[in-house]
Amino acid sequence: MTLTTVRRPAAVTGPPPRRARRSRPARREAAARTLISEADLNRGHRRVLYWAALTAMAALFLLIFLFPLYWMITGAMKAPAELAEPVPTLVPRAWHPETFAVAWERLDLGRFLLNTAFYTAGVWLVTLVVDVAAAYALSRLRPVLGKLVLGLILASLMLPADALLVPKYLAVVDVPIFGVNLVDSPWALWLPAAANAFNIYVLKRFFDRIPGELLETAAIDGAGRLRTLWSVVLPLSRPVLAVVSIFAIIGSWKDFLWPLLVLRDPQAQTLSVALSRLAMTGYVPQNEMFAALAIASLPMIVIFMIFQRGILNGLSAGALKG
Repeated sequence: MTLTTVRRPAAVTGPPPRRARRSRPARREAAARTLISEADLNRGHRRVLYWAALTAMAALFLLIFLFPLYWMITGAMKAPAELAEPVPTLVPRAWHPETFAVAWERLDLGRFLLNTAFYTAGVWLVTLVVDVAAAYALSRLRPVLGKLVLGLILASLMLPADALLVPKYLAVVDVPIFGVNLVDSPWALWLPAAANAFNIYVLKRFFDRIPGELLETAAIDGAGRLRTLWSVVLPLSRPVLAVVSIFAIIGSWKDFLWPLLVLRDPQAQTLSVALSRLAMTGYVPQNEMFAALAIASLPMIVIFMIFQRGILNGLSAGALKG
């Protein structure tokens, strides 16, 4: 009997076969997906109508959002007599940019801006510390009554903000257990702002999407709960932290009713409360009030323009890529 040996085919050497590359128009259409396909836009005058409608909507939204700012700034540069005319003018007849300097000195805007910045920084810091800790505990530590606590936190979102003014004020006037009166102190603004159910829910939902393998790896390396939060969870949560920070800063900066209730000292009031008090006296010209409002809105506009990319990334953050 003769044995025949079967030889295996030699391994094919060389680079692996390349995938079929799509043409440039196909790649362009796959990269830019819109409500209207590229084929529909190429029919007749649809592309012209599409861009005309898009340009008109963009101009309309730009006008809606920028016209109040334009009216406020130009109103500050008008003379008081021109502002008192029954028919308003879109463009000032005579420009008075010195109104901003006069309003800054006469209304003592520097003091109130510093007060507002100090209160806002405290609200931001306390909000992040309390809300991140609560969201991390509910998401990863999983206490015994965690679902019940989360349900009670979310139930508070169903209550209108005005209905919570009286309980918050009574709690601030006489803090439970401690019996301390926090009126006319920064803690009257910082502590109530830290209990934010919306921020806790947003942070918890983001923490839930962090892969558990990362946290287990950190635990194997010897990291505790606090170290894992600081070194693993928080660096991954920068987008959502940016969103929560912007909401806290803008909400504290523009808040009016609560600072009006708990800050009775005129020298310690926020900018919005101080401007309202000065406007009620009737001794402040309208152009100076317009200038003060423009100065008050400028910091938030600058902050939003600087961190707008982080805000959009945080709003669209829904998953993590490995």
